[in-house]
Amino acid sequence: MAGQATKTKYKAALYCRLSRDDGNVQESPSIQTQKEMLARYAKENGISETHYFIDDGFSGVSFDRPAFREMIAEIEKGNINCVITKDLSRLGRNYLETGAYIEMFFPEHHVRYIAINDAVDTMEQESADFTPFRNIINELYAKDTSKKVKSAKRARFLDGMYISTSAPYGYKKDPSDRHRLVIDERYAPTVRMIFSLAKDGMGILQIRNYINSRHILRPSAVNPNGYGRYFNGEDDPKRYEWSNNSVRGILRNPVYAGHLVMGKRIRPSFKSHKSFSVLLENYKVVRDVHKPIVDPEDFELVQRMITSRRSNKNKPRRLDNIFAGLIKCADCGYAMTLAKAHRSSKEEVIDEYGYMCNNYKTFGKSVDTSHWIEARQLYDCVLADIRKHAADALADNDELCRKLAGQIGTDKAKLEKTLEKELRAKKARLLEVDNLFQSIYEDKLNGKISERNYQMMSRRYEEEQVSLEQAIGELEKQREESGREKSNIEQFTRIIKDYAGIEELSAALLNTLIEKITVGEPREVDGERIQEVKIYYKFIGNIS
Repeated sequence: MAGQATKTKYKAALYCRLSRDDGNVQESPSIQTQKEMLARYAKENGISETHYFIDDGFSGVSFDRPAFREMIAEIEKGNINCVITKDLSRLGRNYLETGAYIEMFFPEHHVRYIAINDAVDTMEQESADFTPFRNIINELYAKDTSKKVKSAKRARFLDGMYISTSAPYGYKKDPSDRHRLVIDERYAPTVRMIFSLAKDGMGILQIRNYINSRHILRPSAVNPNGYGRYFNGEDDPKRYEWSNNSVRGILRNPVYAGHLVMGKRIRPSFKSHKSFSVLLENYKVVRDVHKPIVDPEDFELVQRMITSRRSNKNKPRRLDNIFAGLIKCADCGYAMTLAKAHRSSKEEVIDEYGYMCNNYKTFGKSVDTSHWIEARQLYDCVLADIRKHAADALADNDELCRKLAGQIGTDKAKLEKTLEKELRAKKARLLEVDNLFQSIYEDKLNGKISERNYQMMSRRYEEEQVSLEQAIGELEKQREESGREKSNIEQFTRIIKDYAGIEELSAALLNTLIEKITVGEPREVDGERIQEVKIYYKFIGNIS
């Protein structure tokens, strides 16, 4: 190789790269070590004209690196005809793109490529034949490292550790434990105000305008890792201009109910830098980790209200659908949808509308009947029911409590039986998986299965263990809640009293009191139209 190097005058690029995805290896991969190695190699092989290109802190999976791009530009200008790296992985860990540079770009530009530790020299055919296999191994290493990093983060997340760089607005990291969140009372009142306004029925735009009128610092102006660098000093008015996304991000974030969230965005591949949003219901959540800024029940109420409002935002201006998300068909369980009842205008808009089964509306009589109910009829029915139970609670609270206790007792027994059955099944499967884990470990020690198969099977069993443990936790929580009969009844009677004599309904009121409303198919009895409407209240269900 030394003899070959003296025949051509080489202008060499000594390329160094280092990032966290390179892991720990026996020989230090520091930039200084790489520079010394490359300089020594160039000198020993008679290459005197050299120039360093250094990407410190850039992943080998992507080729969008500043020094690498600069080096490519110099090659295209004809200023470089040799590239030297410590090993192939310094050039890149994406085997397709790395191979394209080594086998196409470099030869087309008459560039010799040398990877010292991998004994790769494109002037020697034998080393070139093995280069593609080394590139594949380097990419597999990067992929494995990515999996290990994700697995480590997931394990810490499931253990209730906060792993993001900065705390969300309204929280700060615990000085004694950077993986725990504590409430930051400088900004927590703003979070509480946002949720309170949402509960009162304000939309995101209205909330944003209200906050902006009060000259409150926006989250990115508070977060040291946010966009503060884009503001022109402390007096920049943009520091106080909230966006719709800022408000929506707070209202939709379960962290304010005391939970930790992971997986709000996903990347399709470890090679990709693009990420995609995930629906709220698909977030990975660890519940009750830190002190909530807002009551968890208020958080869930706001989520239902936002979802209901979002489902109707593109519809033409019409009756405010305060029952959205609550009213269901008693027979098929589908939501009831708001529909126009009369073409002609009525004195009050509510008299122009009614509700029908969405299953019927979509598929017709082959699946269900309309279950049609006038909006005015539903409104009056629900208002009267709330006022009746509120009046009962005011008149004789103890009597109402006794009535509810007797009714709930039967329903509670059925629920507890179901929960116990599911718990036994989940615990039995968890024990079975634990035993399987032990079995495959012994098989690995005895050489009955390969390391690769062991890793594959252990990952699968570990994921199932985590899933089962979470399911068992949820079921045990439901069992505990089902045992709170007395406190649930007392809580309901305490809340319902506040609504005695109410004159009108609102979305916030309905979502505070009611779990769901079912509407039966109307039928005729003795010439009279009869339709059953069941109201299921929170904490206690339907009051018969």
